[in-house]
Amino acid sequence: MEPLLVALDRVTKRFASGTLALDGVDLALQPGEFLSLLGPSGCGKSTILRIIAGLARPSAGSIVRPDGLEIGFVFQEPTLMPWARVIDNVRLPLDLKRASGAEAQAQAALELVGLGGFARAFPRELSGGMKMRVSIARALVTRPSLLLMDEPFAALDEITRLRLDDELLALWRSQGTTIVFVTHSVFESVYLSSRIAVVAKRPGRIAETIAVEGPVPRGGFRLSPEYNAQCAAVSAALDRASA
Repeated sequence: MEPLLVALDRVTKRFASGTLALDGVDLALQPGEFLSLLGPSGCGKSTILRIIAGLARPSAGSIVRPDGLEIGFVFQEPTLMPWARVIDNVRLPLDLKRASGAEAQAQAALELVGLGGFARAFPRELSGGMKMRVSIARALVTRPSLLLMDEPFAALDEITRLRLDDELLALWRSQGTTIVFVTHSVFESVYLSSRIAVVAKRPGRIAETIAVEGPVPRGGFRLSPEYNAQCAAVSAALDRASA
């Protein structure tokens, strides 16, 4: 059995306001998996992501995360610098580290997400889906072992969202990066994931974890009886967690 990449043990988070966001979260990440965090609004999914990233500290419990683990983070909005060209947005993490070869690495990351020809464009010249791909390229430019994604496609139209789901799966297969993906969508979680962690309503905890059995690449998975059956099972688990 492979060693765990990250493990949360009985993690609790209480904010300064007194709000108990998480209560006893147990979660273990395996190298190379695609894990979706699925749950109702306000259940603490984003807080779990921020604790994994080291952007927030648990109030109780512990997290085991290797020293030097390279983490990429894709937020709900692209959060691009509007005054900077696309390639300068992507190379920002490397510039902050004073890494050599930043321009070439940023260009390679843009090629990876299909935007190699837009390096000199400004964010205002891009569609919403293209801006999100720039954000993904920026997260990938440091070649992270762990990619955290906080509802990155929620604000996009359905056609763009479905296309980016497929592009994300292709990146996951080609790069071997472990991905943790926050979503409200049962259908998206089943399509993308190798495993789903269903988060109970606040205070959040992991109510169930469900392995997703499906072909890789997904191909016509969305049209299969197996997909429909797994969506029904995950939906039932979400109903139980939200009760």
